[in-house]
Amino acid sequence: MMNLTAQTPAPTTPAVIGLTSIEAEERLAELGPNMLPEPEPPSPLRVFLIQFRNPIIYILLLASALSFATGRIEDGLFILVVLLINASIGTYQEYSADRAAAALRRLEQPSARVIRDGVACRIEAKRLVVGDLVLLESGDRIPADLMLVDASDLRCDESLLTGESMPVPKGRTVEGSSDETASSMLRAGSLVTRGRAKGVVTATGTATMLGGIAAELGRASSSQPPLVARLAKFTNALAVFVGLAALVLVVAGFMRGLPLHDLVMMSVGLAVSAVPEGLPIAISVALAVSMRRMAARNVIVRSMPAVEALGSTTIIATDKTGTLTSNVQTVTEIRLPDGTDIALDAHSDLDKCEIRASGLDSDLVRERARRLLRAALLANEGTLARRDDLWVAAGDTVDVALLAAGRKAGLGQEELNDRYPLAARIAYEPEHKYAASFHHGSDRIHVFVKGASEVLIEMSDRMDSAGSVVEIDRASLLAQKEEMAARGLRVLAFAEGEIGASLAGSLGHGHLVDLVFLGLAGLQDPVRPEVPNAMKDCHAAGVEVVMVTGDDPRTAAAIARDAGLSFHAGQVVSGHNIDEAARAGDQRLDEITREARIYARVQPAQKSAIVASLIRNGHIVAVTGDGVNDGPALKKAHVGVAMGLRGTEVAKESADLVVTDDNFASIVAGIAEGRAAYRNIRKVVLMSVATGAAEVLLFMLALPFGLPMPLLPVQLLWLNLVTNGIQDVALAGGRPEGDELAGPPRSPLEPVLDRTMIRRVVQSTVAIGGAAFLAFQWMIAHGYGVPEARNITLLIFVMFENVQTLACSSERRSIFSVDILRNRFLLLSVLAAQTIHISAMYVPWLSGTLGLSPITPLEWGLSMLIAGSLVLVTEVDKFVSRRRRDRSSHA
Repeated sequence: MMNLTAQTPAPTTPAVIGLTSIEAEERLAELGPNMLPEPEPPSPLRVFLIQFRNPIIYILLLASALSFATGRIEDGLFILVVLLINASIGTYQEYSADRAAAALRRLEQPSARVIRDGVACRIEAKRLVVGDLVLLESGDRIPADLMLVDASDLRCDESLLTGESMPVPKGRTVEGSSDETASSMLRAGSLVTRGRAKGVVTATGTATMLGGIAAELGRASSSQPPLVARLAKFTNALAVFVGLAALVLVVAGFMRGLPLHDLVMMSVGLAVSAVPEGLPIAISVALAVSMRRMAARNVIVRSMPAVEALGSTTIIATDKTGTLTSNVQTVTEIRLPDGTDIALDAHSDLDKCEIRASGLDSDLVRERARRLLRAALLANEGTLARRDDLWVAAGDTVDVALLAAGRKAGLGQEELNDRYPLAARIAYEPEHKYAASFHHGSDRIHVFVKGASEVLIEMSDRMDSAGSVVEIDRASLLAQKEEMAARGLRVLAFAEGEIGASLAGSLGHGHLVDLVFLGLAGLQDPVRPEVPNAMKDCHAAGVEVVMVTGDDPRTAAAIARDAGLSFHAGQVVSGHNIDEAARAGDQRLDEITREARIYARVQPAQKSAIVASLIRNGHIVAVTGDGVNDGPALKKAHVGVAMGLRGTEVAKESADLVVTDDNFASIVAGIAEGRAAYRNIRKVVLMSVATGAAEVLLFMLALPFGLPMPLLPVQLLWLNLVTNGIQDVALAGGRPEGDELAGPPRSPLEPVLDRTMIRRVVQSTVAIGGAAFLAFQWMIAHGYGVPEARNITLLIFVMFENVQTLACSSERRSIFSVDILRNRFLLLSVLAAQTIHISAMYVPWLSGTLGLSPITPLEWGLSMLIAGSLVLVTEVDKFVSRRRRDRSSHA
């Protein structure tokens, strides 16, 4: 848990009269300014050098060094250019680490009203010190952690820190009471939504709760993007393979008595062949293309590996307020005293909708509902007005919600105030739990009251029933209230009455008796309309969803049920349960997170613990959120998803992805794009590894048969970086196939080269490398010179790459059933690769460097026939794989 201890106890006397300027300056010098530290950003050079910390880069650097050492300057430069391009692409991605703390600093109040030297004055918030007496009113952002010394009708919006959707009542409590700390403490970064207060500063800067969150954000993320982890394993295995292959060739060469120069050249050729130089760029292209497509679907990607990480997600830990819900309190139900229930559309246009009642007495029901809402609008201190074709609200969120409900019933606050002139008002006080207003009538004073159900039921002796006033049935009304609360609604009650005009000069609490109870209103932060379908899509895609919220368990469960989240009572746990489990050890906490689906009353540190536990349980975790309290969890997860419209800068800067329309369904669309990106990466890996391994096989077959080196290192570079590179990029940018959400996510343990990929790599390697070797051997045996044999062998490899590219356009579908025109760039890449190679045969300086020359039509025909044999190999494998899947699905 976060340490919330004050920096130093605030003395009693200054807490009442404030500090002197001298005392404040002394404390400022001792404790420092009230601001979060600004970390030094990493230098561009350091970030650039970090890009080279990768095993595949080491192999490429070694190949480049060997090329320079043996005089192959073109080869070495070619490799270095690729490395520089790749490093440049990754460098700009590394500058977001310090922006989360900067966003937190922007949340701080730039100025604050304090008592200094006995006089109220405004100072810069960064100059606040422990012991300062701060004055607050509605609309103020709290500049530091404060202990209340005085409060009047004070409510604070702490949703950015706690996730609690409702403003929290604050006030001094009786010493020793259970809620003393919570109700008398004001936290930096929260907002005063109502009332006035005085408070003594108990903590500033990093010692505040906001500062604790900033410190958590400053820690390095413990999770690693799945793509990074998979590629690390792949490149490590590739390095071992290259080393062993090189050792075998060198040993075999020594046994044959080859000169050292030839052995070095062979090693360079092998390194160039085995290492897919174009793979880093192709992966960057795949992720960049998906980033652009995600942006078109309202998902902005801030960290490139997060594209694939989202596609790998096995569980989404979603915030409730502002993510699943609209973060706007709304009246969704009116319950009249006789049990008549009226539903209000939570998302209706205020200009068009109306209350709709069914039954024979629908006009009467609507009139009774308007009577209840009249009381709600008159005993109301908020405002709702239309400005520039938009509704603009001010005041307590509950008051605004009631005004909106009245508008749906055709009632306007201004018209009612004109009809019932205000005589007196009793403002809401937490200890009273109600608000009331008194209005002049023709010969009477009208009384309208709203507040807690239990209080108003006791104030009333009658109730409205079917349009008539009857004796109140308190038991029935309390049962109705409990039933509504059990569904997660916040329940308010309304009543009205009349008193004699002679009492107009002494209106007060004592006149709130013998009222007519009008009914109940249920408020909630409604679920976004698109969320239930998005939940279904997640279920179909095998992605689990859990809710993590600061709200009450009963409210959380009701919202989760409306959102379409499947769970049972035993899967609802609280922050208290999380704390107990954490104290018992990681194993106990991991047992809870394996089963839980709703986490309620959760604090920021607990949310981070939940995410860490889900990761330990083997999940690829995506966390959604919009508040300051979500920042640490967003950073700890494999992929953090912030809401763009209502999200704080802290959440956005801590996240890897930002959903610009706050639409949970956009996350599901992002998952589909992420899966498509990984499919494309697999296609590039299959293409690159298979052709590279085929080149290695060609070398390893040529050596024991006493054949010369089949291809020169520069020819291998031409294959891997030019002709192959074009096709890699085309595969990387391929369109989604449309069935990305049809199955479960990949296992987090699945390597880049799984069994299917290994089988196909082996098959392609044998087919390509074996056929090229047989062709090369035949040409040497039938009188072809070594340069001519290499020329045709290189052409055969280019054709094989073209066929392999078309075969890789889909892992499952036949090459004859794939709509090639859906990825025109892929078809153009095949034509471009072949055209470039043919052109190189006729460009003097290029043909001389590469050792190319034109060939006869017969040689063209034979080369095409040899390369076409790969179609048979890949089609047979796909056909067998489809049959196996069909049999397993019917089993």
